[in-house]
Amino acid sequence: AFKQMENINNFLEFITSYGVHKGDQFQTVDLFEGNNMVQVVTTLHSVGRAAQRNRFTGPCLGPKESAENRRSFTDEQLKAGQNMPSLQMGTNQGASQAGMTSYGARRFITDTH
Repeated sequence: AFKQMENINNFLEFITSYGVHKGDQFQTVDLFEGNNMVQVVTTLHSVGRAAQRNRFTGPCLGPKESAENRRSFTDEQLKAGQNMPSLQMGTNQGASQAGMTSYGARRFITDTH
């Protein structure tokens, strides 16, 4: 049992040096006792992302890590954007209660025709 835990710890030390963040790693007892397998799978996906980042050419596991995508806007573009209404919180255009049944009215679920 001690040797198994030591091997798990060696794996965790290696993936730290490989570039997997500590917050993405499981604890040794999570795998050894099988208590937190979700975190173990999360760690494996993090190893997959690190492998892609380190240019591993074999099969991939998990999604690709996003890359930085900086954008630069001119002052004119920024001012033009201030005049546009924001739909981030949604809109109520076209909202209607047409076709809704009134409170207490029957709804026919099956087609009787």
